[in-house]
Amino acid sequence: MTEEPVGVLAGIARHAFPKAPMELVDHVDVTVDGGLHGDFRGAVKPGGRGRRQVTLMEAGDWAAAMAELDHAIPWQERRANLLVEHLDLPQTAGTLIGIGAEVILEITVECDPCSRMETIATGLKAALTPDWRGGACSRVKRGGRIAVGDAIHILDPSQGL
Repeated sequence: MTEEPVGVLAGIARHAFPKAPMELVDHVDVTVDGGLHGDFRGAVKPGGRGRRQVTLMEAGDWAAAMAELDHAIPWQERRANLLVEHLDLPQTAGTLIGIGAEVILEITVECDPCSRMETIATGLKAALTPDWRGGACSRVKRGGRIAVGDAIHILDPSQGL
């Protein structure tokens, strides 16, 4: 696959069950059927499409929302799985993202901020709403192991998996 501009995986977070605290890890295994190991949201339900297995957020978007609100809240409070630096995540369903040497994710839909963001900080939901600031949801197309510091690429889908 042809690779486009390179970003960096700056953070990995997961939660074992709904509303559980986010756990930061420096590496994790990713599977097609289970998403991030240890994250409850990654499991594809029978008959499901796995559209929200792994969520990604740009570090710059989180920083912009924090600046707008004059807060300094840790990124994982957004409840996204992966924090991306130095790469503008495509806002197009079907875009393939390569992480590290093996993992491929497919962008499926915008990750809309929920009302839960308001419990973190008043105005956070609105600050994350414009221009996909809340991040992107994805499904796992090819699994493997990822680690903080891994390169992230936008892949050319015409090259095939």
